[in-house]
Amino acid sequence: LNVSREILQYNKKIANIRSANVKRVLSLLEDMAKDDADKYQTFWREFGKVLKEGPGEDFGNKERIAGLLRFASTNSAGDEQTVTLDEYISRMIADQDKIYYVSADSSAAARHSPHLEIFRKKGIEVLLLTDRVDEWLMSHLTEYKGKQLRSVAKGDLDLGKLSDANQKAQAEEITKTNKDLLERVKKVLETKARDVRVSERLTESPACLVVDEHDMSAHLTRVLKSMGQQTAGAAVKPILELNLEHPLLKRLSTETNEQRFADLSNILFDQAILAEGGALEDPASFVTKLNDLMLGMVLQGQ
Repeated sequence: LNVSREILQYNKKIANIRSANVKRVLSLLEDMAKDDADKYQTFWREFGKVLKEGPGEDFGNKERIAGLLRFASTNSAGDEQTVTLDEYISRMIADQDKIYYVSADSSAAARHSPHLEIFRKKGIEVLLLTDRVDEWLMSHLTEYKGKQLRSVAKGDLDLGKLSDANQKAQAEEITKTNKDLLERVKKVLETKARDVRVSERLTESPACLVVDEHDMSAHLTRVLKSMGQQTAGAAVKPILELNLEHPLLKRLSTETNEQRFADLSNILFDQAILAEGGALEDPASFVTKLNDLMLGMVLQGQ
């Protein structure tokens, strides 16, 4: 019997069988997750990464599949993926209307990302995404039960009703006051950074890197490179955000030696790359600048 594969693929009866089987499997998984959480967690450890491909492969069942996904979060004690989107929503603080996430190469890098500082300060839970498939997942799963999923490292900081009007006004005033400093740093880093601006994300760290909302993230760029994919056309220069209240930036603002100013600016940029789990293109240059800086501090202290 010679049966064409194409006939089976596009046969209406086959499509109906497939649809029925998918719904049955999803129902079985939903029952397992509800009635036997430990058993479902065992299933998730083995097949979770495969299930994360579901929202992109099966648009019609995207919401049901999303309900079966598990994540680590800033509220979970360990690195195991146990948090559901429904649990996240149930814990959202008053006036929070988005589901926030951060992607990184490792759990430690995600958990200690400088992008989380304002969220930690406000008590907002953030999902920690460390699987290679996660970036692809989030490009298809942009909303769940009316809640938008948003990266904490993309675009302008958007906290909705949680935004502090006074803090935003203060940031605008700081930008005006330090316009010359921002322009100096931007000129030094013109080949590395698309823009340099005052950060509303940072409360402790001196600097961090972000990209525009629809640009490829640094994490996805690293994932594609590790897979041998060419990203030259898609990769973009990041935006450097500065915490001008940090002592390092206050010191930078008073630096009159242009070479030392350039070295400090480059060190801040490289530190921001390292803080998000990235790798430096020229580690030796970073070490040399850092050593010169430390040596200068030692000599000044003698």
